[in-house]
Amino acid sequence: MERLSGELKILSKEEKEGIDEARVSRDEEGDGKRKLYIESYGCQMNFADSEIVASILKKEGFVTTSDKNQAELILLNTCSIRDNAEQKVRQRLRILNATKKGKSNVKIGVLGCMAERLKTQLLEEEKMVDMVVGPDAYRDLPNLINEVETGQKAVNVFLSREETYADITPVKLDTNGVTAFISIMRGCDNMCSFCVVPYTRGRERSREPQTIINEAKELFNKGYKEVTLLGQNVDSYKWKNSQGEIEMTFAQLLASVAEIDPNLRVRFSTSHPKDITDEVLYTIKKYENICSYIHLPAQSGSSRILELMNRTYTREWYINKIDRIREILGDDCGISHDMITGFCTETEEDHKETLSLMDYVRYDYGYTFYYSERPGTPAAKKLEDDVDLETKKRRLDEVIQKQRQHSLERNRRSLNKVVKVLVEGFSKRSEDFLQGRSDQNKVVIFPKENYRKGDYVLVRIDECNAATLKGIAVEKELV
Repeated sequence: MERLSGELKILSKEEKEGIDEARVSRDEEGDGKRKLYIESYGCQMNFADSEIVASILKKEGFVTTSDKNQAELILLNTCSIRDNAEQKVRQRLRILNATKKGKSNVKIGVLGCMAERLKTQLLEEEKMVDMVVGPDAYRDLPNLINEVETGQKAVNVFLSREETYADITPVKLDTNGVTAFISIMRGCDNMCSFCVVPYTRGRERSREPQTIINEAKELFNKGYKEVTLLGQNVDSYKWKNSQGEIEMTFAQLLASVAEIDPNLRVRFSTSHPKDITDEVLYTIKKYENICSYIHLPAQSGSSRILELMNRTYTREWYINKIDRIREILGDDCGISHDMITGFCTETEEDHKETLSLMDYVRYDYGYTFYYSERPGTPAAKKLEDDVDLETKKRRLDEVIQKQRQHSLERNRRSLNKVVKVLVEGFSKRSEDFLQGRSDQNKVVIFPKENYRKGDYVLVRIDECNAATLKGIAVEKELV
């Protein structure tokens, strides 16, 4: 699976208690109502799914809380993309079970990809949870909760070919009130040999377009200024009529959302290189409020490794796609990546090709991992995980160092330029400064003065490092 780009809320050491890169549910008003606590791990799709779960359970009388000690129902929405992600959830479950002792009314459930992959193992072998619910079974949560309240264990990991939750309005959880995610499709048809997503989230199916447009309109009317359209492979979105004819492509959907209002900023994630078309690129160019930023995972710079990964493209084909993006959108278009080091049989020459690809593209930033074999995937069945851990980590460090160089280089291009920033809130270090993102998805920090969250502000960039741009507000953009 491609990682869906974006920052995660990082909790303090005291708050962590075994949580790493997790988001927790917010507090809702509702004295006397049953309390629901949700932790979400992994990609932004999981966070969006947690909002669907909160909406379903709200109709059952639950309100969300950020305090697990107040909750009657504790849910962990999980990720299976790497073994490390699953181990973190197991560690968290052990902690939650220890705090649950003596509270017979408290129930714990595991949702999402880890639930789908491990199914009854979590219930029967490890006995850490009361219910296990896959990504397509959230509508069944009320029935499953009723079942566990009678003292039974409950499981539903049925994968659907139709479920998109299109009719459910998500309850916004860990939100800044400015930016929001909209899930436009579910599942994945790309059988990358290293990836569990086709097995944990099922086949691709697209959501009816008018429900997406309506959700975006509603968010804008509530004061949100930016939406990100989400999918495991967002560019393969297509809505078909009853005769199987395509009525709306992703580019057409992107345009429809952009046309809601010029002051609604639009992003999307994640793109598979084989599916992002010239039609999409020209749509980005046409609409000023569609951000000039593309997350385009490469995974490797070696054609030989790409073939083993079943990525369906070569190094040369990927480079041609990058060239096309630069040709249509210009060199200022932000591009980020996913990269895996130490995949099966990867040699030093293969690794050098990854580094040289990075030198060619000069990504703005990226998400980097060393290969973690996932049970049940084609790679686990057919290929030997023969690169030792030390080598994987050393290569990963070289990729990270290379990316830091390129990120700094790309950020320096913004020096003495004015960029448009959507303010998302205070800087993490000081409430004297505001923080937002530029069109290219770069974090920008500037003195607060009299600007506020939700403002579009023109900022002159005076300094930078590899991660952040810093500057002075020139003026608030009139909207």
